[in-house]
Amino acid sequence: MRFFKDLSLSAVTAGFVAVLVGFTSSVAIVFQAAQSFGATPAMISSWMWALGLGMGLASALPSLWLRKPVMIAWSTPGAAVLAVAGAGYGMAEAVGAFIVCALLIVLAGATGAFERVMNRIPMAIASALLAGVLARFGLQAFVAAQTALPLVLLMLVTYLVGKRLLPRYAVPLTLVVAIAFAASRGQLAWSAVHFSLAVPVFTWPVFTWQAAVSLALPLFVVTMASQNLPGVAAIRASGYDLPVSRLITLTGLATLVLAPFGGYALNLSAITAAICMGREAHEDPARRYTAAVSCGAIYVLIGLFGAAVTGLLTAFPKELVAAIAGLALLGTIGGGLAAAVRDESHREAALITFLVTLSGVTLVGIGSAFWGVVAGALALLVQQLGRKKASMGKDIAPACKIKLSSKPVQPAGHRPADADASFPIAGKTPS
Repeated sequence: MRFFKDLSLSAVTAGFVAVLVGFTSSVAIVFQAAQSFGATPAMISSWMWALGLGMGLASALPSLWLRKPVMIAWSTPGAAVLAVAGAGYGMAEAVGAFIVCALLIVLAGATGAFERVMNRIPMAIASALLAGVLARFGLQAFVAAQTALPLVLLMLVTYLVGKRLLPRYAVPLTLVVAIAFAASRGQLAWSAVHFSLAVPVFTWPVFTWQAAVSLALPLFVVTMASQNLPGVAAIRASGYDLPVSRLITLTGLATLVLAPFGGYALNLSAITAAICMGREAHEDPARRYTAAVSCGAIYVLIGLFGAAVTGLLTAFPKELVAAIAGLALLGTIGGGLAAAVRDESHREAALITFLVTLSGVTLVGIGSAFWGVVAGALALLVQQLGRKKASMGKDIAPACKIKLSSKPVQPAGHRPADADASFPIAGKTPS
């Protein structure tokens, strides 16, 4: 099978790092979202089952089919919205809202509306958006040194030496050294690991307009703006041509099927996609899909052994997770910034997009990724409008010039062969 021929240690490690980063950075928010609806421990385990299987299968199967990395994740900002807005709603109403959100996602994908919007965003703006999203993880890698200086310094030195001697295996080597160091100092919380199978719990949906307005619509908006938008940017910045509309539709259908079990919203990934689509996964872009398949397989294990794998992944020190994420994303951050500022005509708008996105500002419940694109697009619009006006002025000036002749004016309709009068109106010479 071609997959096993293409598989490599760096790809498997990239898949594991992607799961480690994506899972540990937001699983607590997902737990809070479930608890806001009064979820029991069994229901929370069911949420992990639904989300793990949904992310895993929706990542692995399309990646195998297309031979390109497809990365699907749960909606982290969506979970944050649910955790805040869930008070006063039961699990049945929440499931009804999840289904409404899923239908809206399917509609956005099936009509191609979302992809048409993305096609109008310049590459410089998309690259700046991706760099802004990922740069926060790069910063956190070094902020972690405040509480775990020896660990972070060891990881940084290992990474730099690895990039010099074994560039393909720099991240796996750094991860192994970090785990060994943390284990030697007793910093791995193995007591959190409990092996047990997750059991799905079906909740019959209840549909109310209040839940649709208060839960479904905000969940849909933040998922599309804060997750799918940078997700498409990550795909295009990595140089892959994927069927975006069909993948958006796939995430909506998967959410629709898994919603009664706790699969509240699935979407394209940005951060974990950057890990599996970058050079750290493999030098050959045609073989990086194996990283996405590996990531999907681990997500499926999370779904099947929810409590055990959750405990295993959360056993790592948070500084280790932050540092490995930042180091694994360095190449992608640098590539995004380089692409963002390459074209001087788009440079300022791209920098505005980058800075607004990096700021983490949230307005009306929508994250900085969306506002970064809005700010960059407005800046680009103003710049292009100014250029068009200046260009029109330059074009009109020579067009209105009339070269006067010193020779006598000839009667109408008479044009001697040696006439030197010319009227270059709008750049044309009358015949």
